[in-house]
Formats: sequence, structure tokens, C-alpha cells
Amino acid sequence: MCISRAPYEKIAAYKAHRGWRFPFYSSAGTTFHYDFHATLDESRRPIEYNYRTKDELLAAGFRAESLKGDWPANSVFLRDEKHVYHAYSAYARGLDLLFTPYNFLDLTPYGRQEAWEDSPEGWPKQRRCR
Repeated sequence: MCISRAPYEKIAAYKAHRGWRFPFYSSAGTTFHYDFHATLDESRRPIEYNYRTKDELLAAGFRAESLKGDWPANSVFLRDEKHVYHAYSAYARGLDLLFTPYNFLDLTPYGRQEAWEDSPEGWPKQRRCR
């Protein structure tokens, strides 16, 4: 099952176009994405992402102006006959297995070359694209 903030009419049209048969719901008009910290809007909920508060995110190097809008997140739920349980949510690096190119980059000597990585002396510190 998937959930998007898009209106259901858009979801249904795209789902039909792609031939998808799995359940796909709209959370438009609800607080779902804010409740699970997949959409950041301080006027709706205090900023929290990847189990960090806004202050913790700022201290970790995030820019205040970037802490808004939709962010990558995956929540898993379990339903029995009467109840729905939130099993867990994953954010940021917890979603790596879902983005295949990262898996291959992690196998290379230079890896992703992210700013926080402690690369050996003499290794490139930034990507060079031309």
C-alpha cells in the first residue's frame, strides 16, 4: 500500500496509466504526513525528522530554510481485525535499500563522498562534475 498527499483523482489516473494494482491512497486534507514527519511545516507541527528535533537538525548542519516540505520517509503498519499499529518509520539513511544506486556507491572505494564521511588523507573530498 502507498499513500501520497496528492488528490486521489491524480493518484488514480497515474496508477491506471502505470497499470499498478496495489492499494494507493490519498492523505490530502489530513494530517497523516505531518503526524509521521514526512512533511515538514512548522505552522502545522514542530519540526522533527529522523527522530531529531529542529535544534538537533540545525546543530547537525541542516540549513533552517531547507527544513520544510516533503522529505523521504517510510512508515510500516500492521492491521489486525480491529486495530492498526504503527510498527516503525524509517528516514534518511534508513531508506538506502530502497534506492539501488546508493547500494552500488557504497561498494566503491570512494563511496558516496558525503561531507560527513572521514575519507583517508589524499582521497578526493568533493565530487567533480563537468
